[in-house]
Formats: sequence, C-alpha cells, structure tokens
Amino acid sequence: MDKKYILTLDQGTSSSRAVLYNKAFEQIGIESLEFESIFPSPGLVEQDPEVLWESQYKVIINLLNKLNIKAEEIVSIGITNQRETTIIWDKKTGKAIYNAIVWQDTRTAEYCNHLKQEGVADDIFKKTGLILDPYFSATKINWILNNVEGANHKAQNNELLFGTVDTWLLWKLTAGKLHYTDYSNASRTMLFDIENLEWSNELLELFDVPASILPTVVNTSERYGNTDKSIFGCDIPVSAMVGDQQAALFGHNCFQEGSVKNTYGTGCFMLMNTGTKMIHSKSGLISTIAWSIDNKVEYALEGSVFIAGASIRWLRDGLKIISTSEETEEIALDVKDNQGVYFVPAFTGLGAPYWDTKAKAAIVGLTLGVSYKHIVRAALESLAFQTKDVINAMMNDSDFQLQDLHVDGGAANNNFLMQFQSDILDANIIRPKFVETTSLGAALLAGLSTGFWTKEEISNHRRIDKVFSPNMSIKRRNKLYKEWKQAVERVKS
Repeated sequence: MDKKYILTLDQGTSSSRAVLYNKAFEQIGIESLEFESIFPSPGLVEQDPEVLWESQYKVIINLLNKLNIKAEEIVSIGITNQRETTIIWDKKTGKAIYNAIVWQDTRTAEYCNHLKQEGVADDIFKKTGLILDPYFSATKINWILNNVEGANHKAQNNELLFGTVDTWLLWKLTAGKLHYTDYSNASRTMLFDIENLEWSNELLELFDVPASILPTVVNTSERYGNTDKSIFGCDIPVSAMVGDQQAALFGHNCFQEGSVKNTYGTGCFMLMNTGTKMIHSKSGLISTIAWSIDNKVEYALEGSVFIAGASIRWLRDGLKIISTSEETEEIALDVKDNQGVYFVPAFTGLGAPYWDTKAKAAIVGLTLGVSYKHIVRAALESLAFQTKDVINAMMNDSDFQLQDLHVDGGAANNNFLMQFQSDILDANIIRPKFVETTSLGAALLAGLSTGFWTKEEISNHRRIDKVFSPNMSIKRRNKLYKEWKQAVERVKS
C-alpha cells in the first residue's frame, strides 16, 4: 500500500490532537480531545499520565476511522508536546508513580528560592540558558523523588524512568522499547548543558537526580524506531520529537538567524533563531535549543508573556463586557484610539523581560470619556506592547534587527491586533495560511528524516495568508510606547 501521509501527535496542556498531512503539505484532517487537569491546591497543577496517553491514542484512531485511512498509509509519526511537564514511571510496570506535574505548577517555588540564596542560579543559567524557576523540570523531578514513598530508593536501584511528555508518548508507542528525548525538550529540563550537549553531572548532583532515570538525547529529526505492532497493527516509524514552541518556529520556516515567531495564545511565546550560536541573554530572556538535524544543533532566544489571550477571556468571563473574542476586532475599530487607556494584564505577575511575580494587573488612564470599547482596544493593544517589550530584549541581546514577525495562535486572526502589532514594531507581520504551525513543524521534521520531503521542498512550502505592513508615524509610535512603559512602571511591585 502506498504510504501517503505524515501523522503529527500534538499533545498540549489542555488537549491532545492528531493531525494528518499529505505530500502537498495540506492538512487533510484533525481530531482533538480535551482533558481535565488536576488542581490539588492553589499553585499545584497535575495531569494523569494515562489520560495523556489514552486521549492521544483515541484521537489517532478516531482520525484514521473518520478519514477511512489505514495505518499502513502513514509514512511516519512526529511528536510535539507541552514542554517541561514531568512524568516518572516504573520501568517494569510502565505505570507512573505520581501524576504528571505540569509546567504551570509552582509547588517548588520555595525550593527555588532556597537554591537562589545558595548562589547557584548563575551557574544554572550559564549551563542551561534557563532562569532558576519552578517552570522547568529539574525541581519537579526532585519533588517527586523526595515526596513519593519509596521513589528515591527505586530511582537509586535503576527501577524508575523520567520523561517529559514526548518521552512518555514514545515509550507508550513502542511498548517500552525506546526511552528517548530530543535536544529541544532536553534543553527545558534544567539538567542539560546546552553548550556541551550532555546531561550535567553537576546539576544532577545539585538536584539529587540519578542519571539512570534520564532518557537518551537524540536528534529532533531522526528515525528513532517503529511503533509496536500491538498499537496500530503495523510498524510505523517515529521520526521527530520537538517541544511545541520550537515546532512552531520550524513550521514558520524560521530557518535563518534572526527570524522570529510569536504565538498568541493564553500567553505569548516568542522565539528567535540564533543559529549555531547560543546567546546568553542580558535582558531577561532564556536560551534554548531550537532543534537538532543531522547532528547539527541550532539555538533560540525565548521570551514568554504570561497573559495575552487570557486577558480577552477576562473581559468576556470576568467583566462580561464582550460575548466572544471574535467581536473585539470590530469593537476596537469602532473607536479612533485608546483615549489614553492602557491595560497592563499582570494577573499572574509580569513575565519577560521584567520577571516581576508580585506585579498586579491594572487599567490605567481612565476618565469619564472612556467607554468599554476603549478598554477592549487597550486589552488588544497590550498584546502588541508586551510583544514589543520582548522583541526589544531580543534585539538588545543579539546583533539582529527585526524585519518580519511570523505569527500564529488564535489572536493572530484579529486583523486590528495584527495591524497595530506591525505599527508598534515598525515591522511586517506575516500570517500564514495554516495557523496550525506547531503540528506542521513536527510533520515537517518527521517528513524530512524519512525522505517524504526534501529540505528544498520544505523551504519552499510556506503559504502566506496576509502581510501587515507598518502605517504609523514615528512620533505616534514613540508616544504610545512611552506611555505603555509608564503604565507598566505603575503596576510593578
């Protein structure tokens, strides 16, 4: 039977998705299933590892059945995943010894503060490119090993395995034969030396993590092995694993140094390709591995905005001044400007480049002439201003100047926001025809390693929906951004 499709497993924080692509780079089908996270107490976020696997398997089967496609027609599988989420399981039984601790979980904040007081944060930053924070996997592993009865003893006896979600799915797909992670996901654990490209013995000792539980680190695009026949009834190669934000960077064809993408979701995630050079940020950003192809590692600078689309949902569900996020475009265009109103959505503090966890959200500049429409417009503009904050930090850390920003995510469909983003950045905004760039990136990487697509075909595949070009005077741009920065100063702790 002719093999015609690449299958992407897109395992996210709130849903599992399966997506099929054909030779023409077209998305021919997608199936999605939401699942519930577990919140034992404030600040704690967990997920059932079996639910992650079962939901992912279910959407694959549903998709194939819906499209009447046989597993034998799949050339290869690519995996993209929520990053940093931590799972530890028993090597013999294959059962997790505790729930997955999700990247959002902050239970190890006190432990991180203790380590900062010991003066190890700089060394961690130099080795991993990461800021010492509960966000990453290392302190989550430490917590599980020290809080689950018998876990430490089992780990020392080589009875346990650790993995981020990519590793867990690969283990399940191969019935326990493969315990791998790729460079992009390894770089998010806070245990991996991203310049020497190896697990750091010093960090393993610091976080009291036995090396025996760690997966083998492999290329992002590489044929790792085949699925077990019990899974789909045939062998299917698995040939890509990549963290979701790095997948989006690849899906946008951001292959050149200095190319930048921004994903507008609950928060904003900006990544800039820095090529084979790892740049240590001096501006509050983190360094990460973008991908590894043919044993060549490329890096990225990353900045995260905590609250983006979540502020629009707050207008809908909290203030109840809008009914849907889609109507915000028309509302914003119905007023000529923001009338001096600035919305700083620091509901969970400020992320990059400020890193102020105690900052509080505020709407600044209210007068009697302000209507709900100005507040809606200010909320949309805040996404663009926060993006500019991070872009400025990226430009400050590197020798590059922003020419274009590649965008995806739900809010990228808002034409008002995209035009304002172009105006405030003084750069072109490129919106692709296919906004599912995360799953596309994983598909491209899987297709590349199996010869389904050539490098040249991948470089030329991109289809653009619309380009937004700047149309704002320098004077107005500078005035708006200056007033935004003043508003940010007012909410800082």
